[in-house]
Amino acid sequence: MASDTGPHKAISRRDLFFGAGVALGSAAIAASGTAAISNSVLAGKPTAIGTNVEPFFGPNQAGIRTAAQAHGVFAAYTLNDTATVDTVRGVMRVATIEASRLCAGEPGLSDTDPTIATVPARLTITFGFGHGLFDKLGLGSRKPEGFVQLPSFGIDELRPEFSGGDLLIQIGSDDPITLSHAHRHMTRVISSIGNPHYSQRGFARASGSVNPDETPRNLMGFKDGTENPRNDESFDEQVWAGVDSGWFAGGTQLVIRRIAMKLDPWDRLGPGDKEAAFGRQMVSGAPLTGENEFDEPDFGARNPSGLTVIPDFSHIRRAHTGDPTHRFLRRPFNYDDGFAEDGTANVGLIFAAYTTDIERRFLPVQKRLAEFDLLNVWTVPIGSSEFVIPPGVPAGGYIGQQLFDS
Repeated sequence: MASDTGPHKAISRRDLFFGAGVALGSAAIAASGTAAISNSVLAGKPTAIGTNVEPFFGPNQAGIRTAAQAHGVFAAYTLNDTATVDTVRGVMRVATIEASRLCAGEPGLSDTDPTIATVPARLTITFGFGHGLFDKLGLGSRKPEGFVQLPSFGIDELRPEFSGGDLLIQIGSDDPITLSHAHRHMTRVISSIGNPHYSQRGFARASGSVNPDETPRNLMGFKDGTENPRNDESFDEQVWAGVDSGWFAGGTQLVIRRIAMKLDPWDRLGPGDKEAAFGRQMVSGAPLTGENEFDEPDFGARNPSGLTVIPDFSHIRRAHTGDPTHRFLRRPFNYDDGFAEDGTANVGLIFAAYTTDIERRFLPVQKRLAEFDLLNVWTVPIGSSEFVIPPGVPAGGYIGQQLFDS
């Protein structure tokens, strides 16, 4: 049974049953059965990678500043018509308990597969609220400044099964079984208020295969995230809402763009053409005017023929507005779903951008890319969503408390 002391003491028995409904009806049985089995037996003596834990409680939610795990899933849900502020609040209380236990390597109170839960492998579970949640619960006036829905751009071929969503659960782990278990368990926990809308699963390099400080690569072979904030000051300025943001202080805003890649024609290009499209060198990630990845691009430099070294149509040139406020965190995952109906590779990028303000920071960059980025020849956005990521959870609190209780 849950302890009545420590970080969960503010959660009453009524909250547990009210919030979880049928999904947690067997909590007492599952918890008591789990308590009799030692973690070492359950986990099969996990390695150091398997036992690594990311803190759940804190001023900001985990899974954002956290170094990207090897596997990730963005699971969106649609609120039921009967959902209210009270029912959502109750479920968020329970979801906080269950998520914090899983991230600590402990089975959830209603865990149906406790033998899987004891290998956290840097598991993070991050919650987000979409436009629909604010609107359906009568909280539209509480949306943070700049939290807007992106327009449909001319390059978009958006599909409803990859777009929108009222509630988001973002999960990351270095172990795919842990990821799958957390996904299924948290879906059961919130089943009394929401139905699955989409599940987008992706991957990065396997844990330990490359230096964790190395910028990840996408399936086009280029580094993705070179322009990310690299110190606390820039991270706070670009990602976390400030103390003057009311209930939203310590939160962030998330844009998810599912971008299909046309790798079959891309693979027929030579290295020089690929580098011209990106404006960067493939191996080092350096701009075409530099030698090292983090060298500042010189967009005015010209070659002996008088042409700009970094083409005006290149990706980094279009992404660069010259305004320092148009910067944000990129934390993408690749996806590979086999073959499309026409036999081509069904692969791409789940592009995730975190920012203090979608309208003022992210949207100007996306508009420039949509207008004229040569990569648009080989990429097609097929999904788009926006979510508010509420602040982190202090011990004794719950996800969304700053919004629902203020």
